[in-house]
Amino acid sequence: MARIAFTPQLRRFTETPEIDTPATTLRAALEAAFDANPRLRGYVLDDQGHLRANVVVFIDGRRSRDRVALDDPLRADSRVHVLQALSGG
Repeated sequence: MARIAFTPQLRRFTETPEIDTPATTLRAALEAAFDANPRLRGYVLDDQGHLRANVVVFIDGRRSRDRVALDDPLRADSRVHVLQALSGG
């Protein structure tokens, strides 16, 4: 099964479960994580259901292509990492 994991920065705000999922797309994998913790959705997606500007997703070490449809395909052994950009100086 594909595994989705979130970086520690998001853990400051809400629980970020690591999820093993049979999902075949990025959106389906994210939905599995949101089912485990609905509050997580607001930190990752905007009001239109697109990735927030400060969030980036890597699938098997490559940046996801589509921040809107989130239809990047996943393999059964894919590793998905959701990162929140940090700002400051």
